[in-house]
Amino acid sequence: MFQKVLIANRGEIALRILRACKDLGIQTVAVHSVADSNAMHVRLADESVCIGPNPARDSYLNIPSILAACEITGADAVHPGYGFLSENARFARILTEHKITFIGPSSHHIEIMGDKITAKKTAVELGIPVVPGSAGAVSTEEEARRTAAEIGYPVLIKATAGGGGRGMKVAPSEADLIVAWSTARSEAKAAFGNDSVYMEKYLAKPRHIEVQVMGDGQGNAVHLGTRDCSLQRRHQKIWEEASAPTVPKDQQMRIGEICAAAMRKLKYSGAGTIEFLYENGEFYFIEMNTRLQVEHPVTERITGIDIVYEQIRVASGETLSIEQDKVPFYGHAIEVRINAEDPQTFAPSPGKISFYHPAGGVGVRVDSAVYQGYTIPPYYDSLIGKLIVYGRTREECLQRLRRAIDEFVVDGVKTTLPLFQRLIKEPDILSGNYDIHWLEKYLAANKV
Repeated sequence: MFQKVLIANRGEIALRILRACKDLGIQTVAVHSVADSNAMHVRLADESVCIGPNPARDSYLNIPSILAACEITGADAVHPGYGFLSENARFARILTEHKITFIGPSSHHIEIMGDKITAKKTAVELGIPVVPGSAGAVSTEEEARRTAAEIGYPVLIKATAGGGGRGMKVAPSEADLIVAWSTARSEAKAAFGNDSVYMEKYLAKPRHIEVQVMGDGQGNAVHLGTRDCSLQRRHQKIWEEASAPTVPKDQQMRIGEICAAAMRKLKYSGAGTIEFLYENGEFYFIEMNTRLQVEHPVTERITGIDIVYEQIRVASGETLSIEQDKVPFYGHAIEVRINAEDPQTFAPSPGKISFYHPAGGVGVRVDSAVYQGYTIPPYYDSLIGKLIVYGRTREECLQRLRRAIDEFVVDGVKTTLPLFQRLIKEPDILSGNYDIHWLEKYLAANKV
């Protein structure tokens, strides 16, 4: 087991990792920017190192500074959390070259799943169902027209190195194709430095379903069930559930086993999430995230498995402590992301928290690193915390969520809590009758 883990992240996920390390008896190193000098994970870590000024590119994305912090403190492993360098194959490779363990998959697996065309090809080879689409990048107007005609309209054009909805455009018909294709390429070039795009069938009303997997790099792998992450704004998730409420249990287990079997073939190590669009009873692979997900707590709640704890164990060379037929699935869990944003405009709302009272009680968990008097900096993600609620049934879970949202108080900054107070009353939300486009339509109809 590791002696000392450096946490290359900030906010609630840094604190989450720190706690898992403490449970394993591992010393911790917090790295931070100048703006995060008073952050909770910095206060609670055994050691801390300032790695740069406020902008992420000069601190949390500064590989030489993080490497220097490892050498100064003697850290023998790095946990990247999510975001920042968590899916940076070069970072993982550099750490390995310096005999520091990257708590995550191999750089090779990060690379093949980081490029969406390669990831799709790999998924096909592994027997994972995929969305009909181009075999590779679509590089010319002629190729775009031919490919779209083969797939059938509407089509979706996506950046191969994309994420967060950037470099993604829909072409409803041939008349819209070339403008959408060229716009997607331009956005991809600006956002990722790579204008390569591919094309796939556009699904009209899909749900976003994902499967949590764990592997130990030695041929052992399991799935930990499904999550429904269909409530999204601008392709950013705000509400996640486990298990997926509208997918039959037998189908959940079937797609889960397909994913677990694929990870065994890959000899994948660590936590990963395989994401699908789900429509008319069919799953279609869209991507794999080779890291911890923001929404991992809902899976932990319905299985009783500490995913971060298990990540650290397998990275140290231990085999999985979980066997598939012994993974328990019970009850229902929902997570909502509480952001420091104006609930009407969604503009960021950084500032000092003058009063903070997180929800509590039976079935309630809050993952947050803020505290009363803490100042939310304007330089990073606006996440204040994650409210996770559990119930024996979805109906009980929703009732507890309603109570927990009303109880949660954050003063001094604007938050998205009022949005969730509205959503928890919506009939479509209560019945589970929504798809990935539902929230955008709701916000437009209610002028939010």
